[in-house]
Amino acid sequence: MKITKLFQRTVFGIIALFGLIGISTSVLSINAVDSHLSYEYQANSEGHARTIADASVDIILNRDLSSLQSLIDQFLKIQGIEYIYITNENGEFLAHTFVPGIPQSILDSDVSNTETVQRTIRGMGDFVEVASPILAGVAGTVHIGMDLESVSMKIQAAIGAQVYLIASVFLIGIFAAIWFVNFASKPIEQLQTYAVGLAKKESDDGNFAKLLERKDEAGDLARLFQYFSTVSDPEKLGKESDQPESSN
Repeated sequence: MKITKLFQRTVFGIIALFGLIGISTSVLSINAVDSHLSYEYQANSEGHARTIADASVDIILNRDLSSLQSLIDQFLKIQGIEYIYITNENGEFLAHTFVPGIPQSILDSDVSNTETVQRTIRGMGDFVEVASPILAGVAGTVHIGMDLESVSMKIQAAIGAQVYLIASVFLIGIFAAIWFVNFASKPIEQLQTYAVGLAKKESDDGNFAKLLERKDEAGDLARLFQYFSTVSDPEKLGKESDQPESSN
């Protein structure tokens, strides 16, 4: 697709503008999606932890550890949750989903801490761990570990969709801009061809009738070129001056 030299800077300016808008929008969208989804997954995990904490009060008070284990096993089926463990007020483990045993990094940690932490467990990966106290910590604490890789994959998928959409709009916008610029430059190309033909005395006004009939600047210039060509050419001027006499 050929671009007229007169409009090359315009096209490049449009492409640069689209690029700046696309990059800025992509950065803002990526940050917004990343922050929103990260917060959403953490909030969901905290909600699951509170649900387990509320549901386990009677179970813990009745010392029904088998029911407690069954309860957390059900929540382990939720996508993204990799492990759950419950401790009592003394830090003793009442139930957990680790196989074959509790990792040393968990054993060495402060299980009474209810703040959200990032934890790396050897052989398992990286996790975001949230916690919820049971009866304000009097009966213990519930801990849930969310797989960071799983969360990151979902965030990347959402970001990928955003970037794909922005890139598509960017490419369509560029092609549309080039098409509109070429469409606008066609009268200029016709005017150039007409002017060159007049200079070489090879131009036929009949072939450029549409150009000469235009009501815009291109038509005005074409008629102006036609006028100067007629004035500067004695033969044409003589023919035009003879036309009224011959018609009479």
